[in-house]
Amino acid sequence: MSHTLPDSTPWYRQPWPWLLIIPPLGAVIGGIITIVLAIQSPNALVVDDYYKEGLAINQQRHRLDAASAQQLSGLLRSDGNTLTLTLSQAGELREENLTLKFIHATRADLDRSVALTRRADGSFAAPAPALPAGIWYLRLQPADMSWEIRARVQAGERFQTRLSSDEL
Repeated sequence: MSHTLPDSTPWYRQPWPWLLIIPPLGAVIGGIITIVLAIQSPNALVVDDYYKEGLAINQQRHRLDAASAQQLSGLLRSDGNTLTLTLSQAGELREENLTLKFIHATRADLDRSVALTRRADGSFAAPAPALPAGIWYLRLQPADMSWEIRARVQAGERFQTRLSSDEL
């Protein structure tokens, strides 16, 4: 009669306990990583006050209509150092300063605002902001916010785009 002796290796040297421990341990580690990412990442796509945002759409539509009535459009160029804006419209533009907002497509923390100043030749200029490459929405307004023209641009260091009152 042959007797087999029980295996005397400790449990942690056996493969089966580890094969049973690894999947739940991986799930716990994955859950911890997910919680850390959720806490540290900005949640920029969710608007806190969606009702007020909805009401603001009507005001924006009014500004776009005002720009359309003036047949206002513009050509914006960036050489990486300077923004140059040339406006065309049916009437005379009296504003000396305009505000150009650069709105990132997905990250509100990257949004920028630039003050453009009228030059002697009638165009507007300002130092170009450092923009990461990507999709940007541009909104140009005077100080009294009576009109607005827009554009969408794939920005890098250099770009050129036409701003208009058409919806994007």
